[in-house]
Amino acid sequence: MFSISVAAVVFGVIFLAELPDKTALAGLVLGTRYRASYVFAGVAAAFVLHVALAVAAGSVLTLLPRRPLQAVVAVLFLAGAVLLFREARKSEEEGEEEVKAPADPSFWRVAGSGFMLILVAEFGDITQIMTANLAARYEDPVSVAIGAVLALWAVAGLGIAGGRALMRRVPLRLITRVAAVVMLALAGFSTYEAIAG
Repeated sequence: MFSISVAAVVFGVIFLAELPDKTALAGLVLGTRYRASYVFAGVAAAFVLHVALAVAAGSVLTLLPRRPLQAVVAVLFLAGAVLLFREARKSEEEGEEEVKAPADPSFWRVAGSGFMLILVAEFGDITQIMTANLAARYEDPVSVAIGAVLALWAVAGLGIAGGRALMRRVPLRLITRVAAVVMLALAGFSTYEAIAG
């Protein structure tokens, strides 16, 4: 049975936990390059899958070895930071300020990119673990799933919309460099968590 109060509590908790996380950053970066609706479709589908896994697993996800998981996340962030720094340098050397259209800006390519980015970046994330914990606590998988999905979609939508608005005022090179620095910081933090346990 669906409970609005459980869904609302889950929405608030997941929204606040995810807002400063990499999802908004990923949405912002993708939103500067591709059609927002295509990006959102891919990101939204990935979040549905993540929430389904978290709810199905319940509290089992909290038993995963934390250190190896954080080490993998750190490597992924570091790789993302390197790629973003390269892209910023390349656009600076070519003197570009405008976003280049991707080779194939089709729905499936853009949505697939958003889906894969979120699928990899968010696996084992704190909000996925929190969703599993909330599902175990409330024993109401439908309400927890709806609250968590809506919260994650809201954060992604804010990031994507923010990316579009930001592009009108700030050069792409600067956005790319800031995103790379944030990813580098997240890689450092994940490395620390992998070492410290």
